[in-house]
Amino acid sequence: MKSVVITGVSTGIGWGATKVLSQKGIRVFGSVRKLEDAERLSAEFGNGFIPLVFDVRDESAVSAAAKQVREHLNEETLLGLVNNAGIGLFGPLMHQPIDEYRLQIEVNLIAPLIVTQAFLPVLGVDRSLKGNPGRIINVSSVAGKMASPFLGAYAASKHGLEGFSESLRRELMLYGIDVIIIGPEAVATLIWDKAETTDLSGYNNTEYAGALEKFSEYMIPRGRKGYLPERIGEVIWQALTSPKPQVRYAVVPQRLSNWSIPMALPKRVVDWLIAKRFGLMNSKVNIIAPPR
Repeated sequence: MKSVVITGVSTGIGWGATKVLSQKGIRVFGSVRKLEDAERLSAEFGNGFIPLVFDVRDESAVSAAAKQVREHLNEETLLGLVNNAGIGLFGPLMHQPIDEYRLQIEVNLIAPLIVTQAFLPVLGVDRSLKGNPGRIINVSSVAGKMASPFLGAYAASKHGLEGFSESLRRELMLYGIDVIIIGPEAVATLIWDKAETTDLSGYNNTEYAGALEKFSEYMIPRGRKGYLPERIGEVIWQALTSPKPQVRYAVVPQRLSNWSIPMALPKRVVDWLIAKRFGLMNSKVNIIAPPR
């Protein structure tokens, strides 16, 4: 039986990928932080799912989980590792607490290296194992290429993940291990409920209060209408099994208006459009050229 490790499977994309891969006969080792989530998912997915309980920032716990997985593999390689676990914290960078910014980087950018290093031997770096080298799937975001205001910490982590993935892919060619990025737009998960209840009162006395409110009112309903997690799970399956996978999959609805055009427009034009939408224009100093 082919096996995959997925981090952060309690909800969202990780859960969707676990569902899709399990239905296709892939055994999933899925990481969660809480024992109750491990028990819930084991009941939901049955024998094809083996929970791993660890925080992706905990090097010793991740290393122990990698040893646990190796014991199950019977000297065979993993089909893949999906670095999915992540968080999204938002607020204006000028005022965002440094501890919050640090947490964002630790979970979304440092942890994938911790997990990757731990599981690389069973992906094929250990040449004594049987089977083809596996693949690493790093779940990025549209924010890995286009950064919105008030998501600077998140965008920094995902931009970093993109660079990390590109360097890693070229280094691991030596072992035949491919590294592929999945960059979805909004996915309909519980993250949007959490975003709606996030306490942003600390920014009420800043000049960003009005723009931040407009941003929340725009992003949260948009996110709730996003792709189902299973849709991203299908793309992960494709990236794991395609004979000639792309290096990056941009999973974006209405791709022309939401991806192709914004990526092609001059940055100053996109700046102007965003500033106009969310009330970030400065009436005295116009450093943002309007579109012509």
